[in-house]
Amino acid sequence: MESGLLPRFFERVTRQSFCDLALDDPPVMRYLADLLTRFARTEALHAVRDFPIRRLDTVADSLAAIQRVWEWESPDFNPEAERTLRRHIGDYTLFMTGVFREHVERLAVTGYYQHEGRRAYRFVSETARAGGEADAPLFKRLSDRFEQYAGALSYARKVHFRSEQWPAGARDDPFFRALLTE
Repeated sequence: MESGLLPRFFERVTRQSFCDLALDDPPVMRYLADLLTRFARTEALHAVRDFPIRRLDTVADSLAAIQRVWEWESPDFNPEAERTLRRHIGDYTLFMTGVFREHVERLAVTGYYQHEGRRAYRFVSETARAGGEADAPLFKRLSDRFEQYAGALSYARKVHFRSEQWPAGARDDPFFRALLTE
């Protein structure tokens, strides 16, 4: 599928979902559209860019990786990587509890994912604020309203991810095929 179609599709459905739900937060809307675009490639679900560990399959794997980046003797020692890992935890848990909520409920980890997602985004927000970064308020809102934004993703999936609305070539894409089975 052409790479430009996917971002435009997700921008459109998140914008429409935010409008339908009377959510007025354009920065979060854009962040969620980008999150959907990134995680539509399944390898992004389990990988953290620029991080030496190739695959993080679970939230627990990501939390264990955070411990390793702080071990002095570890070849992975890199305390700055904690923020990257925590952002991945927030993104992963938000994506899963929003787009694949039924799967998360079947695993009985909804509360755990919500807790760890809020906690991860709060950490990212606090470190961004300490560094004077402009995106600190965005991550604070993602933490404070985690369930609301997961609900917006769930709504988008149920209402706007219908196959007749998919971009050209989407039926062959693994992400879109997974939507059919969920």
